[in-house]
Amino acid sequence: MITKATASPPMIAPAAATKRRSSLRRYWPLYSMLIPGFLYLLIFKYVPLLGSVIAFQDYNIFKGFLSSEWVGLRWFDQLFHYPQFTRLIRNTLFISFYQILFAFPAPIILACLLNEIRQMAVKRSIQTIVYMPHFLSWTIIYGLAYIMLSPQVGLVNTLLGQFGVDPIHFLQKSEFFRTIVITSGMWKEMGWSAIIFLAALAGINPSLYEAAKIDGAGRWGQFTHITLPGLVPAITILLLLKIGDVMDTGFEQIYIFLTPISYEVGDVLDTFAYRAGIVNGKYSLTTAIGLFKSVIGFLLIVISNQISKKTTGESLY
Repeated sequence: MITKATASPPMIAPAAATKRRSSLRRYWPLYSMLIPGFLYLLIFKYVPLLGSVIAFQDYNIFKGFLSSEWVGLRWFDQLFHYPQFTRLIRNTLFISFYQILFAFPAPIILACLLNEIRQMAVKRSIQTIVYMPHFLSWTIIYGLAYIMLSPQVGLVNTLLGQFGVDPIHFLQKSEFFRTIVITSGMWKEMGWSAIIFLAALAGINPSLYEAAKIDGAGRWGQFTHITLPGLVPAITILLLLKIGDVMDTGFEQIYIFLTPISYEVGDVLDTFAYRAGIVNGKYSLTTAIGLFKSVIGFLLIVISNQISKKTTGESLY
């Protein structure tokens, strides 16, 4: 009697596991280079998440967050009923909106202009000059702004005086606060932020430009049909990340220019959290503010990511 032999199922999983182990042994120097990055994320990003419980406690630094009294949503209720809460939210959103409207396109424009320079020596010199402000502290930036805007010796007031205009105290007037903050931020970070867009431009296939020239496209036609579409993925990703950080306006930048006179237009959640947590020692309230900002940022980035995925096809995940 002849029996039909039954074939055993192929051992796919063990083979794959063996392949992975051999890959780890073969490339272990490269994998070991990931360890510092993982440790950084674990120690400085994930472990501190445990401290979020402080937002639901009447935190006492001597008892720690394991023994402090639980108070539920008291600090969130106190934050939402703070008399100036509406002002804080309004100022935060307005400054973030202005940063997206004016500061976000600035490095894109700069990168496109730099990309048009054909003499490499000139291009590198300009890049070095526009990168340098990134490495200056905000204290130095404020000093430079004071030198430029001082009513006594400032360059701007000196030029205005040539036209018979009386000196203006720019740094002491609330109506100029947001303009100064946005402009100084653009000047400081525009060159550094342009690096990403220059990298995206470098990844565009040069043959596309050659084909466009053969078809009779000029510089503007090449920009609109090749350069700009090539930048869309990078622009979309960075814009989504910026939207996720809409509640973070940059504490150092705001705080260095903020005065009691400009509180009405410049006091944001970050500066209020500093006064509440560091100055007044309300650590639980400060943690509640941080958690509130994180939740809003998470919701914004999820919503904007879905919208971007459906409209442009580009998304973070």
